[in-house]
Parts: sequence; structure tokens; C-alpha cells
Amino acid sequence: MFEEKASSCSFPDELVGLNLALACFDAIIAILAFTQLARIHSRNTQLGWTRQKVFHILIGFTNTGYFIYFVLSLVAACRGWLCWSYSCGFVAMAFPRILLFATFLLLLSFWVDLCHQADDEEEEDDEQGFLEALIQNSLSRPRSSLADGRRLCYPFRLIHVGSRQKIVILVTLLIFLLMMTFSVLIWIGMEENPIDSSTMSRVYVDLFATAILLLGGALACYGFLLCRKMRNVRSERASSEIRKVAGLATVSVISFTSSAFVALFTDIPVLYHWHELHINGVYTSLLLILYYFIGSSVPSAFVLWVMRELPPMSTANTQEESTRVTFITENSARCPQNWTTSASSQNQASRGSPI
Repeated sequence: MFEEKASSCSFPDELVGLNLALACFDAIIAILAFTQLARIHSRNTQLGWTRQKVFHILIGFTNTGYFIYFVLSLVAACRGWLCWSYSCGFVAMAFPRILLFATFLLLLSFWVDLCHQADDEEEEDDEQGFLEALIQNSLSRPRSSLADGRRLCYPFRLIHVGSRQKIVILVTLLIFLLMMTFSVLIWIGMEENPIDSSTMSRVYVDLFATAILLLGGALACYGFLLCRKMRNVRSERASSEIRKVAGLATVSVISFTSSAFVALFTDIPVLYHWHELHINGVYTSLLLILYYFIGSSVPSAFVLWVMRELPPMSTANTQEESTRVTFITENSARCPQNWTTSASSQNQASRGSPI
């Protein structure tokens, strides 16, 4: 049943063109994510790892993984790689999907934090948008000279990890271990034994599709609750942020529901390789568009669009200038006190601004 295919490409022309288009689109998203990450870091190198940077690097690696998967799928179909039809292709398909799941699970954890804030904290956040609080920098604290010396060797500082974000990391690691377990079982199923590789893949795909469906429902629920909270916020940008949260929730529900239904009720995107099904180029292409483009590329691009705003410029230059003036003017009696107060207030204002 599982025989290595000939060297000619086994994909129809429609699937070859679709894989190339998906690979190009994911490559563009990955380039945009990493480029924006570099711009964000260059504008303020003192912050280290912020939530905005974490989202960009997750999306960048997610779409890089999909780009590699689509390119290698075409190469494997044309070269007849037997391993690709089993565990190798399974891992290459599942890994970027796990990163996408972790990205939106992290977003959900921030939404849960905001929805369960105390009422007195909501009064303090009137002048600051809720969506901006998702990517707000909470890392700016007074640092010693020893920390400044260490930053020369370690330009990135670790982000503060909350309790719900630790749960996200734990869930992601568990899913990754589950994926590796199923990939080993699929590899073992290549030999003559009771383990069926296609059945193992189907079980994993169904379990992960159920998790994706639940994640989409949770994002819809907490997105609705967050929008209700933001309606009571007296802020000029409240309406804009409501549209962003509502857009993220809507895109998540549509994308994850469509991809989960494709995974649950069809043999797309993986199992038709193993079952040796007759591949209808147009029908299979439509299902792959729903699963990969609508289910992965669209939400990744939408998150990049929502978080497209750059953080304010770093206050390091201002602080260096302040230190230089203090060093030269040794007579502290002539140093105006209001200048120092003004500089510290500017630093405090930038500290509370969005990233």
C-alpha cells in the first residue's frame, strides 16, 4: 500500500500552483513579522522582550514553518520521498500549527487577565486602551549599573511571565510532546505491526482540531466580554480598540472554525497521501485554502496589522544627555530642579505608552 512514488510530481497542476502561492504568501508574512520585530527593537533597545515582540516572533516562526512545509511538500511529491508521507511530513505540518495555536492561546490569556481585573483597576485604565494593554510594556523599572553592563552582553531581557502565561507555555509544551509521540508512532507504523500510521495521524488531527475549535470559541466569548467592558471606558481610542478586539475575535472564530471542520470531516490536508485517494485538484485546492490560508495565514496577517504601531523612541538618549549635563555642572545649586522633574515625568509618560 505504501510504495515510494515515481520521480514525476504526483500533484496536479492546481495543487502545485496552490502550494507555491501559499509558500509565497507565508514567506511574505514571515518577512514582515521579522522586519517589524527589528524595527520595534531598534526604536527601544532597553525594553528587552515585550509582548509585542513575542507576538511578532511567534508569527514569524509560524509562517516560516509553513513556508518550509509547502516547499518541501512539492519537493517530496516530485522526488517520491517515502519518509515525507509518514512522520517527516507530519512533523513539518504540525509544528507551525502548534506555534499558531500558542500565539492565539497567549492572546486569550491576556484577554482573560483584562476581563478579570478588579473594578478599581478599571478606573485607573480609563486613559489607556484595553487592547494596548495587551501589548503594554510593563518592564521599565530602575536598573542598576550592573544590569546595564549585563545588557551589553545580553541585549534582550526576559519578559515578566504571569500565571496564565505560564499555563500557556505548559499547554504548548504538552501539545508538542503529544505531537512528537504521535510522530514516533507513525514512524513505527511504517513496519509490519498493528499500528496504523494513517489512524494515528487521524487521531492527532481530530484532537488538535477540537482544541482549535475550543480556542476559537473561547476567543469569541472573551472578545465579547472585553468589548462590553471597553464600552464603559471613557477614552478617545475606545471605539478604535473595540473594532480591533471585535475583529480579532471574528477572524479567529471564522478561521479556526473553517480549518477545524476541514480537519474533522475530510481527509485533508495529510491523509489523502496515505489512503491513496483520488486527488481532485479543484476540490482539494479549495479545502487546502480553507485549512491553511483561511485557517492560518489570515489570522497571522490580521494580528500583524493590529500590532502594526511602533513603540515610542527610546529615552536612553535623553537619559544620557541628563547624565552628561550633571557630570559637567558640578555645582548642583545651579542645576534647575524643574528640569529633572520634567525629564522624569517624560520618562514616566513614555513608560505608560503603548509599545
